[in-house]
Amino acid sequence: MYTRILGFAAVAACLAMPVSAAVALGDAAGSYSISPASSSIRFSIGKVGGGGLNGTFARFKGSIRIDNSDVGRSAVNFTIFPESVGTGQGRIDAFLRSDAVFDAANSPEIQFRSTSVTRTSDTTALVSGRLTARGKTFPEKFTAELGGLKAGMIKFHVTGKVLRSRYGMDVGTPIYSNIVDFDMTLTGKRG
Repeated sequence: MYTRILGFAAVAACLAMPVSAAVALGDAAGSYSISPASSSIRFSIGKVGGGGLNGTFARFKGSIRIDNSDVGRSAVNFTIFPESVGTGQGRIDAFLRSDAVFDAANSPEIQFRSTSVTRTSDTTALVSGRLTARGKTFPEKFTAELGGLKAGMIKFHVTGKVLRSRYGMDVGTPIYSNIVDFDMTLTGKRG
């Protein structure tokens, strides 16, 4: 469940990064589709006494639109498919997909839709938006850092923290943290 929320947050943050100055905004302006083959969504949840849970999402899609004249009008839309969660442990993956966490059978998508993009430096932006998981929607924020623009491809590093309890995924607390840390690398193709 953390993974779902963090995945959307991470995507939103990555989409906000196109406002960075490392690449001229005029050069980065345009619409991009996230390329899952060259992107990754990772998450982690801490545990009392150390350890915790680390995982990824294998299936996701998204788009980024960078507005040349007003970065604040840029947009990020992202969808994560929670049935694709992977931790390397089949039993845990099945539990995460179950109705105790993601409820992937009844809630097959986690969605993030940006509401604003605020430039915070030459290469970073804060992406704010609405994250929907398990039928619950809350505002979330992600930090996006522009990693480069080359041959019609743009790259972002997106990070954020999401409280899983807001989305009805608080099983295991307080032994497992309520905070899900997202760390995403998103590559978008112009077009």
